[in-house]
Amino acid sequence: MSKPSLLQIAKSVFAAAIGVQSNKNREQDFQHGSLSAYLIGGVFFTITFIVVIVLIVSMVL
Repeated sequence: MSKPSLLQIAKSVFAAAIGVQSNKNREQDFQHGSLSAYLIGGVFFTITFIVVIVLIVSMVL
């Protein structure tokens, strides 16, 4: 298998973040993906999540 695409990395990060990552996909990520790609994806997801929550709260208040 080749390196995972940007979409595959995004799906994997999102699934792992919400806790529904399958064992098969997790093993595939560790075998074929690079650590830096998943770290960058995780940081980007976390920052985006925080910004969205702050925006929602500020709109409600």
